[in-house]
Amino acid sequence: MAIGSGLGAQIGIAAEVTYGTYVAPTTFPEFTKHSLALKKTTAQSQGIAANRLMALSSRRVVTQREVSGSIDLEVANKGMGLLLQALMGTTVTPVQQGVTTAYLQTHTLADTWGKSLSIQAGIPMTTGVVTDKSFTGCKVISAEFSCEVGGMLTSTYEIDGRDCSEAQPLAVASYTPAAPFHFGQMGLKTGAFGAETALDGVRKVTVKVERPQAVDRFYANQSALKSQPISNDLVKVTGSLEMDYVATTVDDLHTTDGATSLVWEFIGPNIASTYDETFRLTLPAIKVDDAPPTVDGYAVVRPTFNFQALYDGTNPVAIEYMSTDSSL
Repeated sequence: MAIGSGLGAQIGIAAEVTYGTYVAPTTFPEFTKHSLALKKTTAQSQGIAANRLMALSSRRVVTQREVSGSIDLEVANKGMGLLLQALMGTTVTPVQQGVTTAYLQTHTLADTWGKSLSIQAGIPMTTGVVTDKSFTGCKVISAEFSCEVGGMLTSTYEIDGRDCSEAQPLAVASYTPAAPFHFGQMGLKTGAFGAETALDGVRKVTVKVERPQAVDRFYANQSALKSQPISNDLVKVTGSLEMDYVATTVDDLHTTDGATSLVWEFIGPNIASTYDETFRLTLPAIKVDDAPPTVDGYAVVRPTFNFQALYDGTNPVAIEYMSTDSSL
């Protein structure tokens, strides 16, 4: 029996071979909350029957089924590969570094066609019985990463899914000891691509990657379920830098509308040799959208610069993830 509260909950994830076809979970990330739920579209008959004063329950029908919601979790030094692959789209095989136990995953932007997940949620009743909800055809629509002074690197993944079943057996969760990346490991660099230097004064960073997709592909002959979503707009990458006004580096970019490469990275403990646990997001060209800093009272001037990432014509947006995971 599990604990009859959120303490007994679990999330399990697996990559699907075929969109919408359930695969038993292989990875069990620790999470802080999730809101995944089945969403139904129903229609109720309005037919008139002599002397009937209420609609008949047998004449209500389900015309569409789909899944929506999000998962919040800390970005840990193990077990993040499946979610990153579903977000970025590239088929990734971890590359062993030398003869060590360090493996590098490089996730670059690509079409997410075929990158769907089965996500199984275990939700405990007060009796300690854990109910199963297995969500299939789960596509990552967006992900937001954030870290601030004194905090951990957190993420929120927005999910669109095809269907939900309660008929699958609840997998036995298995956890590998892992630690979250945090502010003490955080670095942020800007400058020419490949020659970025540390930017002083940074207190908080947020980056959101949005993958627009046609999620309304409901057709005949599909039993009220959708076909796999298709990318239908440009990828949008936005973010913000909250910082003390210690230099005009970012301010000048706003003034000139110049572009700079931004590298946001977290370097954790050493795995082996020269290879450290790493989470690194590289945006080869960002443009700053906000107005210059202003003064409001006696406090240290602390502007928040919002930015948009664009393609520099050569280098892709990329997430590098170094861990001991030899597979996703």
